[in-house]
Amino acid sequence: MDTEKTLNNRDVSLAGRIAGAVWGQFVGDAFCLGSHWIYDLGELDRLFPGGPQGFDPPAEGHYHFGKNPGELTHYGDAALLLLRSLMERDGFDAADFGSRFVAMMECPAYMGYRDHAATGTLANYRAFREAHPDAAYSFQEGADDDQPATISRLAPLAAHYFRSSDYLAQVERATRVCQNNERAVAYLKAHAMILRELFLGRPLADAFNQAAQLMAAEGPLGAEVSRKIRDAFSSRSLPVRTATVRFGQSCPLDNSFPAAVHCALHHADDFSGALKATAAAGGDNAGRAAMIGTWLGASLGVSAIPAEWRLRLKAHAEIENGVARLMRVE
Repeated sequence: MDTEKTLNNRDVSLAGRIAGAVWGQFVGDAFCLGSHWIYDLGELDRLFPGGPQGFDPPAEGHYHFGKNPGELTHYGDAALLLLRSLMERDGFDAADFGSRFVAMMECPAYMGYRDHAATGTLANYRAFREAHPDAAYSFQEGADDDQPATISRLAPLAAHYFRSSDYLAQVERATRVCQNNERAVAYLKAHAMILRELFLGRPLADAFNQAAQLMAAEGPLGAEVSRKIRDAFSSRSLPVRTATVRFGQSCPLDNSFPAAVHCALHHADDFSGALKATAAAGGDNAGRAAMIGTWLGASLGVSAIPAEWRLRLKAHAEIENGVARLMRVE
C-alpha cells in the first residue's frame, strides 16, 4: 500500500469513500460479533489466543449466541434497517425508520440483543400509544441513552446528506429516534462532521481536527467532544489496548468515541489492523469497530477493506445494492 498517497486521501474517489464508509461500518460491526462485550482482557486472551481474528461465532451464553459468523450485532441490524429505509424512501424519514425499528424490536422472533436504546425507545413509544392511540407519533422521543446505537448506523445517511444545508439537522433527527439525549446528539454531530470532511477528501487527522475545532464552539457538550478528540490525538502513540482501557472499554460515547478515534489514528493506513486491535481491546468493541470502520473506510476507500470480509456478510447483497445507489454521486 502506498502509505503517503493513502493517508493523504489523494487517489480515492468520492464514490470509493462513500462505499468505504458504508461497507466499513457493517464489516466493523460483524467483525466483532463473537468477541463483543468481553471486558476481562485475560478472559478475552484465553478465548481468542492471538486476539480475535474476526467473524468469530458467539459462544453459548454470549449476548449474541444463536447468530452465525457474518451476521450483525443489534447495532448492525438497526443499521441495515436504516439503509433499507433510506433506499425505499429516498431519504431519511423518521416515522418510517422508527416504525421499522419498533416492529423489529417488538417481534418475538428477533434474536438480537435489546439494549437500553431499544428498550427505552419501545417504552416511550408504547406510553405515547396508550395515551394517544390515534395520534401521529414524531419518533423523536427515543431513550435517554448516550451509547453507540445511532453512531454505529449513520454512514448511509451521512453519504446521502453530507452536501445538504440541513445535514446536521438530519443527523439530529436520526439520533433522536432512539436516543433523545443531548450528549448523544453532540457526539453524532462530531461523527457527521468527520465524515463530511472525509467525503470531501480531507486527510484523516485533518478531519478529526476540523471536527474538534467546530465542536469546541458548541457549548459544554461540544467542548467535551472536542476535548475527547484532542485527548485521542495526544495519546495516539500508545498501544490501542492501553489507550482503550484508559478511555474506557464501555459503551457510553464519552468512552467509546475517543477510544475509536485513537485506534483510527494509530492504524490510519491499516483497516484490517485497526479492527483487530480494537477487537482485542475488549468491551464494546463492536460499537468502536463500526465507528473505526466507517472513518477508515471513508479515508482509505473501499479497496482497503478486504473483499473476502465484505463477502462474508450475510446481508452482502442488500448492502451492495444500497452502496451502489449511494455511490451515484454528482
